[in-house]
Amino acid sequence: MPKIFPGRFTADTSEPFVVFLIGMRINRPWAVHKWLPTATAMGPMLNSLYHNPESGFLGGEAVLYRGGIGLIQYWRTAEDLERFARSPQESHLKAWQRFNKAIGKDGSVGIWHETYQVAAGDYEAIYGNMPRFGLAAATSHVPVGKRGESARERLRHA
Repeated sequence: MPKIFPGRFTADTSEPFVVFLIGMRINRPWAVHKWLPTATAMGPMLNSLYHNPESGFLGGEAVLYRGGIGLIQYWRTAEDLERFARSPQESHLKAWQRFNKAIGKDGSVGIWHETYQVAAGDYEAIYGNMPRFGLAAATSHVPVGKRGESARERLRHA
């Protein structure tokens, strides 16, 4: 069980970063042979990224939502993310090709992603009585006082 940090903490980074949200939606739950390979493809990718800090991957969290599985990822730059996604040496490109061949447009599994570039200081985060999580786990985990007591103060901290 991860260590819980009692009190209020925030993330602290003076660098710009990228938030990448990616996920899959199970549209046909009975088509396990379609969605299971998609669901399990992310594990090897994350393992590779966590063991390759020079990739630009800063960290991430898995989430379950109604109908699917998602990941919140933090990257140093959009270029780092794109380089990983397009590299023939990385597992993503092969997984994407397998998805398109096995599922394509048949509707059994949905996929999505969103990418946000965040300028230095243009973020706010709060973690109360939590283990290191999200952006704070990907960058620096500090007591809220370092960046301001309120969300408004933390957003204006830059």
